[in-house]
Amino acid sequence: MYSRILLCYDGSREGRLALREGARLAQITGAAVTLLAVVETASGNVYAIGADTVALGQQKADLDAILEEGRQRLTGMGLSPQVRIEFGDPVATITRVSVETEADLVVVGHHRHGFWTRWLSRSIAAELSDSLGCSLLLAQKVVEDSELFGKA
Repeated sequence: MYSRILLCYDGSREGRLALREGARLAQITGAAVTLLAVVETASGNVYAIGADTVALGQQKADLDAILEEGRQRLTGMGLSPQVRIEFGDPVATITRVSVETEADLVVVGHHRHGFWTRWLSRSIAAELSDSLGCSLLLAQKVVEDSELFGKA
């Protein structure tokens, strides 16, 4: 079904759900896994928070630690992920990496928002569904350890 899965991971609760659900699919299908974190550098975001080289460097260091945690989790599940950290707009970057890795599934965590928040801000998931050339899974399912590790 899937031979290459791109797991987008940011260390959040939703990201952890995506990691576990995507990992389970990779276990079932035998798919290769790429674990991706994106440091958002969209000009509006960078200027709004007053980001500079030092701030972006710190954000990268934080994501390096988060990615290492994700890599360890996936390795513990019997997977051998390729790990990538990229800079740029999340939608454009995820789309580009999905093409580069020839992913046939992209897994992202679903962040729930209220009506006003959804109306006022961009929806990464909606933009991804329009830009990707492969399937997109908005992970929400809680995958238990027994499913991942075969423990009762």
